[in-house]
Amino acid sequence: MDAFLKSLENFMGMLSGWIWGAPLLVLLVGTGLWLTIRLKGLQFTTLGESLYLAFIKKQDADDDEEEGDISHFQALMTAMSATVGTGNIAGVATAIALGGPGALFWMWITGLVGMATKYAEAVLAVVYREKDANGNMSGGPMYYITNGLGWKWMGVLFAVFAAIAAFGIGNMVQSNSMADALNANFNVPFWVTGLVTMIFVGLVVIGGIKSIGRVTGFIVPFMVLFYVVSCLIVLIVNFADIPSAFGIIFNHAFNPTAATGGFAGSAVMLTIRMGVARGVFSNESGLGSAPIAAAAARTKHPVTQALVSMTQTFIDTIIVCTMTGLVIVLKGAWTTGKNGADLTTYSFQLSAVPGGEYIVTIGLVLFAFSTILGWCYYGEKSIEYLFGEKAIMPYRAAFVLFAGIGAMLKLSLVWTIADVFNGLMAFPNLIALIALTPVIVKTTKDYFNNK
Repeated sequence: MDAFLKSLENFMGMLSGWIWGAPLLVLLVGTGLWLTIRLKGLQFTTLGESLYLAFIKKQDADDDEEEGDISHFQALMTAMSATVGTGNIAGVATAIALGGPGALFWMWITGLVGMATKYAEAVLAVVYREKDANGNMSGGPMYYITNGLGWKWMGVLFAVFAAIAAFGIGNMVQSNSMADALNANFNVPFWVTGLVTMIFVGLVVIGGIKSIGRVTGFIVPFMVLFYVVSCLIVLIVNFADIPSAFGIIFNHAFNPTAATGGFAGSAVMLTIRMGVARGVFSNESGLGSAPIAAAAARTKHPVTQALVSMTQTFIDTIIVCTMTGLVIVLKGAWTTGKNGADLTTYSFQLSAVPGGEYIVTIGLVLFAFSTILGWCYYGEKSIEYLFGEKAIMPYRAAFVLFAGIGAMLKLSLVWTIADVFNGLMAFPNLIALIALTPVIVKTTKDYFNNK
């Protein structure tokens, strides 16, 4: 059995490397560039308005009367709960450890063009969403592929990939990351983390998207603020080193050199690949997960929710990932050979800010828990698309159970399988975004012409 599992892990690792290779990364960034051009740089010209709609403007009364299950803000927080996760702490560290500080620059590029992708996904999610028998909204790539392109088979493929990915990257690997961090820093037994995770996840997801929206609407702003403020304290304490940190990042983006301990012979292509791959892994622009939450929003026009949705990528990559990256580069921790969450933790310890390891642990736990909630909804809607509403409650029960199991297992194989299906989600979604670009552009023009 051990030999079989090892062979399976090697095969899935090879498959993951192929799926996340140059073709997908080029398609992801290329689609973002294509949409940026067709939308005339909308993510830059409307960013201020988007942030205003997301965080300042109260939802209009006529929006509240529209069809939908949750508010603009709750839809954004649900999507952010699934997006702002371990990738913002461990993923950034891995990108820098393997690709050098320049990888952070390419994460920024991925995030900036990814905002257009995220906007387009949300437009289509609202345009092609459907109402189920209970009056709840259902939408996302499987619906705009089926209803917009008429390709039912490809919608089914996306839903299958998303449902499987939800149990891996959105569930077991998250609870496992929590358990590892809590055990290493607070000596919490793995089974305790598993049991507590099951209880709290179960209490939230049993109520569906409305319950998830309320909880994420509270926890996500708190956890992002907690982590960003913690990073800002580190930057303020080490203010004199910030200019040189930015200099290192920009220099290594085009002129990567071997680190003394972290990696050897890093080339520009490796730096770009790590930055793009980890950037997409973090903000999920193009993977097709976030529009499932956007489709649930009460909104009078698809563009209103799309403008709100694209701020998710901005916050995730341009703000949160940047904070982690600067802390890592600031004192040269990236040259030590450490990787993942260990590198981020060590970077906080080097920063002369007491309790740095606890900041990372608390941030990791909050990020991972919120990711489980968001991905539960993504998987639930995928299962509903495939098997109907009768499958929702059994799915929720299984999802809660696996959240507990994940905390107690060694999940290298699950990580790899999840990586494969997470990547597979992107192909049908990106094809649909390109094919339905005329709908995205027309809907956008309609909104701004009549505004």
